[in-house]
Amino acid sequence: MKALVVYWSATGNTALVSQTIHETLEQAHIDSRILKLAEAGDEDFYNYDLVFFGAPPYQFTVPEPVIRFIKDKMTFYRDRGDIKPTAPKIPGKRAVIFCTYSGPHTGIREAIPAVKHMGQLFEHIGFTIAGEWYIVGEFHKQEILSTQGVLGDIRGRPNKKDLAQVRRRVKRIIGSNHPR
Repeated sequence: MKALVVYWSATGNTALVSQTIHETLEQAHIDSRILKLAEAGDEDFYNYDLVFFGAPPYQFTVPEPVIRFIKDKMTFYRDRGDIKPTAPKIPGKRAVIFCTYSGPHTGIREAIPAVKHMGQLFEHIGFTIAGEWYIVGEFHKQEILSTQGVLGDIRGRPNKKDLAQVRRRVKRIIGSNHPR
């Protein structure tokens, strides 16, 4: 199995989760690469069996660099003829979409549209969405949003417990398709 972790991170929360995913894959002897979004422009997702793709939500969607990346990838795959009507699934091609969020106003509902947006790239190219993960992350720019938001005190998150949950999720995802 070959895996790829691609992420965009502004404050380090998504980078930390991405590194945890990558390390867990490597510990399971999965051939894994980790790339920041800016490094992944030339990557062909079809070269991987499993792609993890993550970013934080910004105002109910993904940050502008992620929007541009998705548009560029969609153009690339469409021009190459890989996007087909009804988006047929390609056996053995899976993606996990994840985000770190603080949700100070409405909680997870602030993150759901961003994850759905990112997932559309993979669904359009025939990948099965194997997971949509929402990981709480501290809001670094305004402490009040990490202490008095709808999620309560989320300072220091993602923490050890959050990252342990990420490891368990990675192991479940690879468990069914990876010999022990």
